[in-house]
Amino acid sequence: MAGRSFLGGPTERLLSRKGYSEFGWNSSDGNVDRVKGRCFRSCSDSIVNFWNGLQETSVKLYEMGRSDPRKIVFAAKMGFSLSLVSLLIFFKEPLRQTSQYSIWAILTVVVVFEFSVGATLNKGFNRAIGTFSAGALALGIAELSILAGKFEEIIIVISIFLAGFGASYCKLYPPIKSYEYGFRVFLLTFCIVLVSGNNSRTFFDTALYRLLLIAVGAGICLVVNICIYPIWSGEDLHKSVVKNFRSVAKSLEGCVNGYLQCVEYERIPSKILTYQASDDPLYSGYRSAVQSSSQEESLLDFALWEPPHGPYRTFNYPWRNYIKVSGALRHCAFMVMAMHGCILSEIQASPEKRQAFAGELHRVGTIGAKVLRELGDKIEKMEKLGSVDILYEIHEAGEDLQMNIDEKSYLLVNSESWATAPQVKEQEEHMSIIDVKDDEHKVIKSLSDMWDVHNPNMGMDSRTTDLISSESILKKPSWPRLSFTAEALMSQHESKVYESASSLSLATFASLLIEFVARLQNLVDAFQELSEKADFKVPADQQVEKEVTGFWNGLRSCFQSKN
Repeated sequence: MAGRSFLGGPTERLLSRKGYSEFGWNSSDGNVDRVKGRCFRSCSDSIVNFWNGLQETSVKLYEMGRSDPRKIVFAAKMGFSLSLVSLLIFFKEPLRQTSQYSIWAILTVVVVFEFSVGATLNKGFNRAIGTFSAGALALGIAELSILAGKFEEIIIVISIFLAGFGASYCKLYPPIKSYEYGFRVFLLTFCIVLVSGNNSRTFFDTALYRLLLIAVGAGICLVVNICIYPIWSGEDLHKSVVKNFRSVAKSLEGCVNGYLQCVEYERIPSKILTYQASDDPLYSGYRSAVQSSSQEESLLDFALWEPPHGPYRTFNYPWRNYIKVSGALRHCAFMVMAMHGCILSEIQASPEKRQAFAGELHRVGTIGAKVLRELGDKIEKMEKLGSVDILYEIHEAGEDLQMNIDEKSYLLVNSESWATAPQVKEQEEHMSIIDVKDDEHKVIKSLSDMWDVHNPNMGMDSRTTDLISSESILKKPSWPRLSFTAEALMSQHESKVYESASSLSLATFASLLIEFVARLQNLVDAFQELSEKADFKVPADQQVEKEVTGFWNGLRSCFQSKN
């Protein structure tokens, strides 16, 4: 036994290690196949995911080009400009020494060529001014450093520090923020001319050829961008303002109709709560107008650089008035946003109370949307307003809504509390000690519009009770301070509080709509100022009237002259 164990021991140990390598890893054929299979599947999954992602990106790129063909044209113009400047550089006969500086022409095309003509002119001007001023200053510093002798490098380093400090500090000044790119080009050119010229002792040649090739690149950008399917920032600004008018009109109409139809959100999207882009048409309509401020400011900066074109035939075209009109529209859009907030709020008025003001609310919403669309169409056609007051009908509808609210104000307050109000006041004058319980009663009294909290057994008015359906109350989420769930019985206190709060919700929506009507006057004034400065055309109906009047006056004067 001992010998067999002695002889078999090493053999068993060797056999037991056949499936393992010297590093301790399993190296049997089955395990190797499984490892290879996992590696193959991992590689194949990565390839499939990459291919699927590439297909999705290709589809999105195709859809982007299909929705806005100007982007395809812009890309083609960029490629053509780069090819053209490269072709010009290959002609070495006129200026053989420019080949070593040819990179600046290519860089200028890449950096200066922008989507619109105004942006290209802005970039080109900044690059030209930065290059010219830096070149001239660098040449002066270079001559001074040469005269300094052994202190040449010290003067160059100190000059670069001062230039970097001054340019970096000045570009932070808000009024010259639009020239930030010019300051960057100034620093780049200043440093390159001094450093490279110091090594080769060709300060003047470096500055001259850099300026010359930058001018060539900028010129090619301008010629190609203006002469081949030009894209104008002013036209984009014009279309953006028109689009915002229609978006706010759609949101206004949708908010009023949704409120009257008692539209409820089962679950408010988190994107709306965090003010992000959402698919909700009511939300996305006014949000696009509110969020367009920065985009319109950028378009304005580029539109001011553009020459007269298309229907914008005058120099110093009043592009800033488009921003004023858009600002007045945004001021109205805030009211639409607040009305949408009434739809999203937890406490809602009952459908019966909404129907009491439905006719006037619907009329104001419909006419208000009509006014916005008409103003948007006038801007799109570049027409002035007609002889008829565009706000007459909406003002009349707003007054009718105010009159209806005044006549049916008992629906918005707790009418039975008016009789007990003097008693409550007398009791409050004799109170000297206020405890926590009295504080809670004061909160409830303020929400129920002076309801007598000291007489909790008082019954509700039958007329007001009929307007509130228990179903509409129980469907609403709980208010933070009180419980209105189906499991908890509502006391008369809680019923009164919820009734008053729900009535205030209706009053808030109506007051916001009336405030929207009041803000339309500022919008119309901004439009009229734009139409006068931009010299919008007279509407067609007024032109016909003038022509007819002129014809009859001419005919009558003809007969009078014969007589």
